[in-house]
Amino acid sequence: MSPGALKGALAGVLLLVLAAAGGIWKVQDWRYGKQLAEQVGLHQSDLDAINNAAATAQRTEQDKRLALEQRLSASEQTHYKELSDAQTKQARLRDRLATADLRLSVLLDSTDSASGCSVPAGTGAGGVVHGGTRARLDPAHAQRIVAITDAGDQGLIALGACQAYAREVSR
Repeated sequence: MSPGALKGALAGVLLLVLAAAGGIWKVQDWRYGKQLAEQVGLHQSDLDAINNAAATAQRTEQDKRLALEQRLSASEQTHYKELSDAQTKQARLRDRLATADLRLSVLLDSTDSASGCSVPAGTGAGGVVHGGTRARLDPAHAQRIVAITDAGDQGLIALGACQAYAREVSR
């Protein structure tokens, strides 16, 4: 063979090898491209599942919070009504004591010689109180006693509200 023909054959083989390499390269590109597309699809479906689970969990927590807020609101309304009713009852009692419509009395121990009180042991014929000897309290003292019991009632109602709140929140 002549050197020119050898160069031509060599150039042809080189072109053939380059064309084969280019074809193989293209086939590999298609194959790997398809695999990458499948992996991206799988990754995207995983991300969608994670996002859906997170959204469901968030909705569940929001529903729980809303239910708790509603229960606390109902409990607060109940305790507010109890407090309002107790205050109304105390105001009526104070008014009745102020107008002398109602008198407070205490039971006396007539057998106590140390008290120095010489109150007769029997009740009057017109009295409706059965039992031991009673003495009426001064209206000002009765008002102070009612104020003390009012503060106590408010404290008990507030304590009940706090306990109900703690029970609801700890559920």
